[in-house]
Amino acid sequence: MEELNLDPYFIERAKGRRGGRLNAYETLIPAKTALIVVDMQDYFVTEGMPSYTKRAAEIAPNINRLAVAMRAAGGCVVWIQTEAPPDPDDWANRAEATEPAKWASRQELLAKDGAGFPIAPQCEVAPEDHVAIKLRYSAFIPYPSELSNLLEAKGIDTLLITGVATSTCCESTARDASMWDYRTIMVEDGNADVSEALHRNTLGKFLIAFGDVQTTDQLIARLGKAAGTASAAE
Repeated sequence: MEELNLDPYFIERAKGRRGGRLNAYETLIPAKTALIVVDMQDYFVTEGMPSYTKRAAEIAPNINRLAVAMRAAGGCVVWIQTEAPPDPDDWANRAEATEPAKWASRQELLAKDGAGFPIAPQCEVAPEDHVAIKLRYSAFIPYPSELSNLLEAKGIDTLLITGVATSTCCESTARDASMWDYRTIMVEDGNADVSEALHRNTLGKFLIAFGDVQTTDQLIARLGKAAGTASAAE
């Protein structure tokens, strides 16, 4: 079994909670599974942008591979985009805590016609994929959100969380998903953050307290096995 690149403390705590097994969710039903790609937008992926995260572009190939496997297995892919709406009172407490010029820049770049809003070109979006807009760190706020409505309509019960940043929007979305009773898996090499320490500690805490952490290769293998089993049963 592929080992996670996490602090041994988290690995041992997770195994201790699960009777020796590491992963919370060892099987997938593709038709009930969605790949959630959080904020892989120019604002976060493109060098020179205010929230540029260097590792974001590096995880794009893994996200693309997982998306291909998800579509082939019969699951769905949802690309999450953060929007800063034109309402000057939107997210007032966050605006108050931010230097005005920086907030104005965010409002401009993450408007729907802003330079930071588009999904980054490294990401391979297919025509059958879905897009859901979010206004906060979590894609589930306000509830019901575009994402939650979509998932409910499609009968989804399992989410694979990828994107940027691990410790902010990805974690916020993943924790809320867990609280709303989704089987939630954060993809170790499909998330990125500004530092390796933030990335690893976020995933470690999620593994022991909220859901599961698996690698791209692990999940592609599980999707392939599930799709093969389904084909054999037909």
